[in-house]
Amino acid sequence: MPERLHHHDDPGPRLQAGDRGRPIVKSLYFRIVLTFVLIALLSSIGGMLLTSLYYDYRLNANNEANMEQAADQVKALHDGAPQEDLPTLLGGIAGLGYQLYTVGPSGDRHAYGTAFRHERFPSASQVEKVREGGAYHGMSEENRRFKLFAYFENSARNTYGFPLKTAEGTAAVFIRPDLERQIGEVRVIVAVLLVSTFGISLLLIAALSSLIVQPVKRLTRAAQRIAGGDYEVSIDTSRRDEIGELGRRFSTMARSIRDLDRMRQEFVANVSHEFQSPLTSIRGFIRTLLDSKPAPDALETRRYLAVIDEESRRLSSLSRQLLMLADVDRQERVLHRQPYRLDEQLRQALLMLEWQWTDKELQLELELPETTVAADQSLMYEVWLNLIGNAVKFTGRGGVLGIELRQEDGFWSVSVRDTGPGIAPDELSRIFERFHKADKSRRHDGEGGSGSGLGLSIVQRIVNLHGGSVEAESELGRGTVMTVRLPL
Repeated sequence: MPERLHHHDDPGPRLQAGDRGRPIVKSLYFRIVLTFVLIALLSSIGGMLLTSLYYDYRLNANNEANMEQAADQVKALHDGAPQEDLPTLLGGIAGLGYQLYTVGPSGDRHAYGTAFRHERFPSASQVEKVREGGAYHGMSEENRRFKLFAYFENSARNTYGFPLKTAEGTAAVFIRPDLERQIGEVRVIVAVLLVSTFGISLLLIAALSSLIVQPVKRLTRAAQRIAGGDYEVSIDTSRRDEIGELGRRFSTMARSIRDLDRMRQEFVANVSHEFQSPLTSIRGFIRTLLDSKPAPDALETRRYLAVIDEESRRLSSLSRQLLMLADVDRQERVLHRQPYRLDEQLRQALLMLEWQWTDKELQLELELPETTVAADQSLMYEVWLNLIGNAVKFTGRGGVLGIELRQEDGFWSVSVRDTGPGIAPDELSRIFERFHKADKSRRHDGEGGSGSGLGLSIVQRIVNLHGGSVEAESELGRGTVMTVRLPL
C-alpha cells in the first residue's frame, strides 16, 4: 500500500558544552596527544575529500547508469502488468531495496519503501519535464560538488526520474537505492571500525606519549635540582634514541657545571687566600709601627716600610693578573692580530727584566733570528714577561738564561731555558693549573720569591687563543725548558 510522506525529525546527538574558563595544561604530553588528534582529524577530512573527488569522477556515472537500468526494468514490468496493479508493482520493487516517489497526473504524491528522511523534492518544473518524456538526473543536476556526500542524503531530490504512463495519464516516477536496506549493516560496521580504530589509537598514543614524556620530565627534575645547587644528579642514558642522546649530553653538562662550581669555589678560596696573606702582613707591620713603644728607629721603620711596599706590589701584581685572566678567559675575545717582529719583542721583554737578571749576574744565551709573526702583540708580550720572569726568578746567581727562536714544521718555536732547581715530575703536570705553585724548594730558593700561581695559566690561555701550544720539560737539579709553539 502506498504511504503518505512523513517528515522524520531525527535531531541526532547534541554537543554538551564543557566547563568554560578551565585552563588548558600546556604540557608536552598534552601537545603530543593534541597533535595526534589534529592529525587524525585532518587526515579524515583529507581522506573524505579525496574519496569524494574519486566518486565524482569515477563512480557517480556508474550509479546513475544503474538507476537508469532500474528505471528501464520498472518500465518493462509495468508494460507487462495491468494498469490497476501499478501501486502493487511499485511496492514490490520497493521491497527489493529501492525508494520510489511518484507524482501522478493530478498532482497526487506517493512514496514507496522506506520514507525519505529529508523532505527535499524535485521542483514543479522538473516534475513537468519528466511528465513530458524527459529524464531527471538528481545527482548531477542538484549537486555540483561533493556528490559522494549528496549520495547519502536520503531525499527524493537525489533520484533518477522517468515518465510512466498510467490510465489517468503520465506520472513522474523517481527512484533511488534504499541505502539503509542495501548497505545499512555495512555502514554500521564501517562506522564502528573507524570509531574503534580512532579510540584505540587515541589510547595507544596517550600511553606511548607518556613513555616519551617521562624521560623529559626526569630531565626537567634533574635541571631543577641543578638549578638548586645539587649537581650530583643521575640520569638514565641507556636509550639509543634522541632522548638518550639528550640525557647523555645533559649528564655531560651536569658534570661540567659541577666541575665549574668546584673550580669557582677553589678560585674564590685561592683568591681570598692570596689577598689575605699580604694584607695580613701589611696590617701587622702597620700595627707594629703604630703600637711600638718606644717608636722604632729609622732603620727598623725603613725595613718595615720595605716589606709593606713589597706586599703592596704583590697585591698590585695579583690584581693585574686576575684582570688579565678574566680578559683572556672570555671566549668571544677578538685577537688583534697584526704582523710584527717576534725577535725584537723577545729582546724588549729581556730589557724590561734587565735589572733582575743583571742583579743575579745571569749568563744569556740567545738565538733570535729575524722573525715576523701575526699575533696579538700585547698579549704575547705578557707571555714572554711571564716565562722569562719565571726563568730569572728561579735561576740561582751566576746561572744561565737561554732563549731560542726557531722554525719547526708549520710552527714558530720559542724555548726559554733556565738552570734553576727544576720541577718534580708529579708537579710538572700541574704547573698550568690556576693558583698551583710548585714545591717550596723551587719557590723559595733564597733568590726569588713566591708567585700567585696564575702566570703559567695565563700563558697557556693566551697561547691556546692563538692556536698554539705550550709545553714544559724539567729535570731536578738541571733546570726547566718552557717551549711555546705558534702557527706560521
